[in-house]
Amino acid sequence: MGNSFADAILPWPVLEDVGRRGKPRTEGILMTFRTTLRGAVCLAALLTANTALAEVTAQQVWDDWKAQLSVYGPNSLSVGAEDMAGDTLTVRDVALTMTEDDVTIRATIGDVSFAEQGNGSVRVTMQDSFPIVLTDRQGMTATVLVTQTGLEMTVSGTSDAIDYAVSANSYRIALDSVVDGDFTFDGDVSMTGNRLTGSYTSRQGDMRELTYAGAVESVDILVDVQIPQAAGEYITLGGKINGLNMQAEIKMPLDGVMINDNDYFTNGTSMSGGYTVGKSDYVFDVNAEGDQMAGSVSAGSGMLATQISADRLAYSGRTTDVAATIVSAAAPFPVEIGLSAYGFNLDIPLAASETAQPFAFGIELADLTVSDMIWSLFDPTNVLPRDPATIKIGLAGLARPLFDMMDPAQEEAVMNSDMPFELSEVTLTDLDIAVAGATVTGDGAFSFDNSDMVTFAPLPRPEGALRVQINGLNGLLDNLVTMGLVPADQMMAPRMMMGMFARSTGDDQLESQLEITGDGQVLANGQRIR
Repeated sequence: MGNSFADAILPWPVLEDVGRRGKPRTEGILMTFRTTLRGAVCLAALLTANTALAEVTAQQVWDDWKAQLSVYGPNSLSVGAEDMAGDTLTVRDVALTMTEDDVTIRATIGDVSFAEQGNGSVRVTMQDSFPIVLTDRQGMTATVLVTQTGLEMTVSGTSDAIDYAVSANSYRIALDSVVDGDFTFDGDVSMTGNRLTGSYTSRQGDMRELTYAGAVESVDILVDVQIPQAAGEYITLGGKINGLNMQAEIKMPLDGVMINDNDYFTNGTSMSGGYTVGKSDYVFDVNAEGDQMAGSVSAGSGMLATQISADRLAYSGRTTDVAATIVSAAAPFPVEIGLSAYGFNLDIPLAASETAQPFAFGIELADLTVSDMIWSLFDPTNVLPRDPATIKIGLAGLARPLFDMMDPAQEEAVMNSDMPFELSEVTLTDLDIAVAGATVTGDGAFSFDNSDMVTFAPLPRPEGALRVQINGLNGLLDNLVTMGLVPADQMMAPRMMMGMFARSTGDDQLESQLEITGDGQVLANGQRIR
């Protein structure tokens, strides 16, 4: 997400941990750097918009900054002095300090000037670089430098509707050093966004509303470090992401506090946003604890979307055209993996309700392929068809939350509840499984009677039908016997089960319908089994 300039200096996970197989303290250092990056990345979210016709003053813009920075606590912002000279307000020695859990984060921003332009807009100027320092209770200190080149920030609008316009040639976040006890860890660890543009808006009414939408032409990622206290061990990684587009909307109370506020989402706060990306490429080489591994990963377009409030949680993502090649000392040959797409979605209600609310869940793993050398490990005689494998499962339905899931006061009751939701309907929206020449597809829907918790205890009594079509299963079982993975006499039981629950509809084609009636009977292809 983003919160104006405030999030530009707050931690936001951007890079996955690298070098988990290194020394334990190294892992902590890298995770600390990852924590620091949260939102330092997001100064890019103060992006360009058309100048409004209304007027805004330098003082009003600075007041808006202070109001937004207040979400991190009433004492988080410190200022040396505020000097107004002519049409320019200069705020000196600006710093932001936050303490979360055992870590203190301090961003020393330095001087910021707000110059009125004579056309109703204000130009904001700040230092080209500033440090962010993290310190934990054990005394470990990590310093990250934020560097921006060609930064242009113009603000327009009115005091309660402020529009920010920002562009920059580059925005770089880089690890400067980590000092822990008697050793200093350093190396090249950085992420650089190139050619940033977009818009950011701050609106104030009954709630504070923040929105941004922006684009980054490309992002360069670099990791090149020697593992401390480990001779000859290293981690190197390089990556490039093309066409990053971001957007977000945030609503919060005027006096909302983000840090150390357990009731954050019960006070009306809501967040939604996400990003889309174009093609990305990565290469890596890791030597840790005597094991060396190198390779490359590439992906096509991707997206991520999130929504969270006291009422609902929604999270979805999808990436296409994934290809990976890994060479490792632990394997005698390169490992090659490909996917045409992988994705997920989750959408659930969170607020206690008198009526059932919609929910959904889905996963997608499409056209998984591996190299022939991997297939040969368990199928050296090429018995199994080596078609791409796919798993797609989708569910949707209606359920009534019995608790306010985001309310800390109800957390214990939720944890102790056998069923925090009252289930009303479930529909199988997608079932597509294909592996080694066999396929499974299906659809179905069930409703649930919550007045009867006995017949199918602990679930409410369902009513509905599930239809499944299976192709190539007998052939797959025969192939497993041919390969010697399963003895022939052990295939009798599964074939008998197929005969009981499925009927033949063609050459190695089976169909099964499972039905649950209103009086609790369970039928398989019309035959009662319960």
